[in-house]
Amino acid sequence: MDYIKIYIKINSVEDWFTDVLATWLAEIGFESFVTVEDGIEAYIPENQFDKVLLTEKLNKNQFNIKVSWEKELIKDRNWNEVWEKNYFKPLVIKDQCVIRAPFHTDFPNCKYEIIIEPNMAFGTGNHETTSMMIEFLMEQNLKGKNVLDMGCGTGILSIMASKLGAEKITAIDIDARSFEAVKSNAELNNINNIEAFLGDASLLIIQQFDLILANIQRNVLLTDMEKYCSVLNPGGKLIMSGFYIQDNPSIKEKAESIGLTDAGYTEKNKWVAYTFLK
Repeated sequence: MDYIKIYIKINSVEDWFTDVLATWLAEIGFESFVTVEDGIEAYIPENQFDKVLLTEKLNKNQFNIKVSWEKELIKDRNWNEVWEKNYFKPLVIKDQCVIRAPFHTDFPNCKYEIIIEPNMAFGTGNHETTSMMIEFLMEQNLKGKNVLDMGCGTGILSIMASKLGAEKITAIDIDARSFEAVKSNAELNNINNIEAFLGDASLLIIQQFDLILANIQRNVLLTDMEKYCSVLNPGGKLIMSGFYIQDNPSIKEKAESIGLTDAGYTEKNKWVAYTFLK
């Protein structure tokens, strides 16, 4: 299948805006995203590309951040080979966990191994937010715990939670490709205790969780944090990522206003993973 590659140049120092763009583009059919030095590259099957939709999305930019874009036709190729060569190398976290694709043959032997099909949805572990969340999980006692993975992407955090002994994991994402990816990647890893749902925080009604993982985006977290808190067991933990260190005050203020207690945060390249207790 031939693809269209869109290169969007961001005329701003606001790095977080690449995540916002990826979310917008996913809504109109773009499948894969690569952050580059001054913007983002996005890929969509040629037969699904709609210039009018793309223009509308970019023109409705309420952040007043200027962008420019250009298009390139990418002829059909072995996409696993492209990912392996250019974007996705086996990733080792804290010498304990290796994250790799099914096509990788050269990778270190670690205590934990997570296999992810990288061309299916967001999340190969290479982003700072994902790696910080993995590091957090490896420090927890998850035996018998009920875990929620909000904005689950490829399911990488759900899979790690299962490997660490969680009893049940609920994985939720608004993107249909992520919903399918979680199920496929769970099967790749011989995991059978992850239940995936397509939707958002409105699905959280009567469930109760010991640990909630929410690696999303600042505005979504601020909007949905109260809902997360309502389904978090007393003594449970909520860890959030997907935002920058300058967002800490607003995240902390919202969390404490709904009765959560600050349990500290970690930072990597200005990205943050923030933990709160109920």
